Amino acid sequence: MSELSSLDNDQPLLVAEGLAKNYGRLPACRDVSFALYPGEVLAIVGESGSGKSTLARCIVRLIDPDTGSIVLDGKDWAKLSREDVRRETRHIQMVFQDPFASLNPRRKAAELVAQGPIVHGTDRVTAIAEARRLFELVGLDPSAGDRFPHEFSGGQRQRIGLARALALRPDVLVADEPVSALDVSVQAQVLKLLAALRQQLGLSIIFITHDLRVAAQICDLIAVMKDGAVVEQGLTTEVFGRPQHPYTQALLSAIPGGDFTRKRDALIA
Repeated sequence: MSELSSLDNDQPLLVAEGLAKNYGRLPACRDVSFALYPGEVLAIVGESGSGKSTLARCIVRLIDPDTGSIVLDGKDWAKLSREDVRRETRHIQMVFQDPFASLNPRRKAAELVAQGPIVHGTDRVTAIAEARRLFELVGLDPSAGDRFPHEFSGGQRQRIGLARALALRPDVLVADEPVSALDVSVQAQVLKLLAALRQQLGLSIIFITHDLRVAAQICDLIAVMKDGAVVEQGLTTEVFGRPQHPYTQALLSAIPGGDFTRKRDALIA
């Protein structure tokens, strides 16, 4: 069980216990446990191949964990049937790394955002109207819903992905490297948007990233992964301010520019 405590709440919203996933004999995710409380942002950080994206996909059940539990809204997602996952998917949604590949190029943007609510029983007219409202919420012109994905920039496509995820009003948003494919200026815009949506909607977010600088900007909590296992976790200020594990120290030291102390202080300022 995670030792992390809530920032403002007594009961966790999502609790993962002992999650594991193997590909053949290769362990991609090993005995991962954490708790996410309402309104918190938890960063899962690590280098490529550390297991963080496998963990994200297990959490939303795009892939099935071999062992462990994922308790959300009183239900263990690790044990739900595929039919039950589809029925319960409104509780947890995912934003993907590639904002173009994750959008069907043959459907207009508003239709993409409205698709989830329609599947869950909302009539088309209402769902499209709500999609246009969400466009405005994520900083896009509502009229842009009549355009196709290729007509948008990368940053705009990521905003469409956010609107699509928010359309089902999820309790938890899992963002898998949502800004890594964007240039620095657009990254800043999307991170600012996520922070605003968190405040406005009370979102709880699991934020997957290899970039500690990005994690420091938006996340309350950090879990550091290496070789499929969480080697260190805690409040962002504590993990970055007093890193205990050699791998965490190495990640911080690898940030370009300046010595370790100065880089650490800049991250937690």
